[in-house]
Amino acid sequence: MPKLLIVDDETDITEFAKHFFEKRGIEVITASGGQEALDLISLSNPDLTLLDVRMGEVTGVDVLRKLRESGNMMKVVMVTGVEDPAIIKQAQDLGISGFIHKPLALDELERVVMKELEG
Repeated sequence: MPKLLIVDDETDITEFAKHFFEKRGIEVITASGGQEALDLISLSNPDLTLLDVRMGEVTGVDVLRKLRESGNMMKVVMVTGVEDPAIIKQAQDLGISGFIHKPLALDELERVVMKELEG
């Protein structure tokens, strides 16, 4: 069973996405912040992480950078509500699998996640 980590400081988004993907036979873990995400990744080794760009103390780009510095090349799809070319470039340089824009469109979310988990 594929394992998906959803990281977002908006709990309604993580809970909604969790139920959405569990109905599709995917094991889902959630984190509400960057440090929690890093701890969960080392414990549970998910196949894919949906990572919010803008969070509190530790941003999505910080999490991604720490993963790459530790040698973890897991698939990461960034979730963003803001089109910031500098952040997009940073994330691309760190080897993300793609971007999903907020507000989340379920068809796009499902297509991107399923493609990454199957690929």
